Amino acid sequence: LKSEASFAALCGVSPVPASSGKTTRHRLNRGGDRAANSALHIIAIGRLRLDPKTKEYVARRTAQGHSKLEAIRCLKRYIAREVFNIIARRYKQINQTQIAA
Repeated sequence: LKSEASFAALCGVSPVPASSGKTTRHRLNRGGDRAANSALHIIAIGRLRLDPKTKEYVARRTAQGHSKLEAIRCLKRYIAREVFNIIARRYKQINQTQIAA
């Protein structure tokens, strides 16, 4: 995985254009690993129930005219970005430890 976009595509949370006419919108990628997508969905729903920042984010998205499902799609993409950064940092730490040993 070279980028967070490739990780999002692997998890099935990369945005796919679904525009028609003057309407510009995106939908979730139906490809990718379903287990990873399920894990991101569970994280998103848990955050939506408990985290005040996430509640504010979804409220802001719905105020912008997005549906709740579109707001959750955006949230899953954001979570995938966070998870990729955690994985990349951990991978870098492991490689540095192996080089030092």
